Amino acid sequence: MAEAQPPAAPQRRNAFTRFLDTVEWLGNLLPHPVTLFFLLAVGIVLLSGLFGWMGLAVEDPRPAGARGVADDGMIRAVSLLNGDGVRRIWTGLVTNFTSFAPLGVVLVAMLGVGVAEKSGLLSAAVRAMVLGAPKHLVTVAIVFAGIISNTASEVGYVVLIPLAGAIFYALGRHPLAGMAAAFAGVSGGYSANLLVGTIDPLLAGITQEAARLIDPEYVVVATANYYFMAASTFLITLIGSLVTIFVVEPKLGKYDSSRADPTILDKRMMDKVTEQEYRGLIWASVAILGVFALMALTLVPEWGVLRNPETGDRINSPFFRGFVVWILIFFIAAGYAYGRTVGVMKTDRDIIDAMAGALSALGLYIVLVFFAAQFVAFFGWTNLGAITAVTGANFLQETGMTGPLVFFLFILMCAVINLSLGSASAQWAVTAPIFVPMLMLIGYSPEVIQAAYRIGDSSTNIITPMMSYFGLILAWATRYDKNLGVGTLIAMMLPYSMAFILFWSGFFFLWTFVAGFPVGPGSPTYFEVGG
Repeated sequence: MAEAQPPAAPQRRNAFTRFLDTVEWLGNLLPHPVTLFFLLAVGIVLLSGLFGWMGLAVEDPRPAGARGVADDGMIRAVSLLNGDGVRRIWTGLVTNFTSFAPLGVVLVAMLGVGVAEKSGLLSAAVRAMVLGAPKHLVTVAIVFAGIISNTASEVGYVVLIPLAGAIFYALGRHPLAGMAAAFAGVSGGYSANLLVGTIDPLLAGITQEAARLIDPEYVVVATANYYFMAASTFLITLIGSLVTIFVVEPKLGKYDSSRADPTILDKRMMDKVTEQEYRGLIWASVAILGVFALMALTLVPEWGVLRNPETGDRINSPFFRGFVVWILIFFIAAGYAYGRTVGVMKTDRDIIDAMAGALSALGLYIVLVFFAAQFVAFFGWTNLGAITAVTGANFLQETGMTGPLVFFLFILMCAVINLSLGSASAQWAVTAPIFVPMLMLIGYSPEVIQAAYRIGDSSTNIITPMMSYFGLILAWATRYDKNLGVGTLIAMMLPYSMAFILFWSGFFFLWTFVAGFPVGPGSPTYFEVGG
């Protein structure tokens, strides 16, 4: 008979642990994001009635030429509780939804990503990148692969994170350290990437909607943050690797395999890339080169069809304004070339099925967008967004908080909000209509504001139970430690969050305000009201 083990000593809980418990408890009190947007939309309607009745107004800071025709120099709250407001809501629900910028771009991008994912290209590419790396560079390869995989985030969560645990386990290292490194790359480095992914047009669309509260003609393209996010890829890879090697792995100590599930090592995940898969990757690379050549032909020559037809400009051009189309072509071409080589895709029906499968998984997102679109539209109609922005901008100016250091507070605020509202698009849809106009009014461009938001949002993804994949990561981790709890996972990932916020924010400040580099092609750093 096995000797009875003494009960484990209760874990000591310090003030910070109790703080995380409180955050988790508060986060669990929040309703579903769809319900949250519904309540916010209803709340805006009710507030508009109250503030309209009160006659709330602020002075319009825009030049006279940028205002409406019937203008008295004031921005007034508009009630949606009167007859005109009810009729506007009733007739606008459908167009609010269909004209919401993020909806179309995400649907189009996912058509291409679905083909690449269904063909097996993304899974093979991740395995080739990680399993083919030298042993002493495995940690770096895992973090880097995690960042790249967030172009199609499900692949990172579903394939790379459990694969990283299996790799560390096979190498005699603590498997939870491998999972932590992958989780840090996939989710903590969510916005950093060398590729333009589905999150880029999604956030750009929300930013554009918010910027148009100040400038109705403002356009934010999908590549608005590309330079900064591409450079951030190497920063996050370095930080994530160093934290794993020098902080997380030593703290975890030697792995006790008796705590693991006996069936833990999934052989399929550890399978090396086959010769056929390598041939598929080669042909996918050829297809990608073909797409790049086509891109160059439409942009580089003087006669490039996607250059600005009036000025010949390459940056302010249809090429970048319609960049989501390139995302579609890129993934379809690479995915089909791979799928055709390995025998997964043979006819057009296979491509169509892959596209349909990708869109069928977006049902919840479409529902979310419907209510988010109503909230954003109501916020604009009532002028409450503009009033809030002007009031906040005036406060910042009166207190002297108009310099670049204001972005440190903004990033920290976004990181804290993310603890309770884990969806990047949901959080930005709520906060962008307030903070984008506010920071525009003190002189900063929407593109720079969006880049700062992405730092705060990404950095705390890995420590909030509100993040949609947090439960999945916890389930994978408990296969290696059956006693693992939410608090243990949060504590394991907390060093990454702290390091990301600190060093990524500093890098943003140096990149944007010291070196003066743009955050993306054609993305200004400053904004002039009425300019």
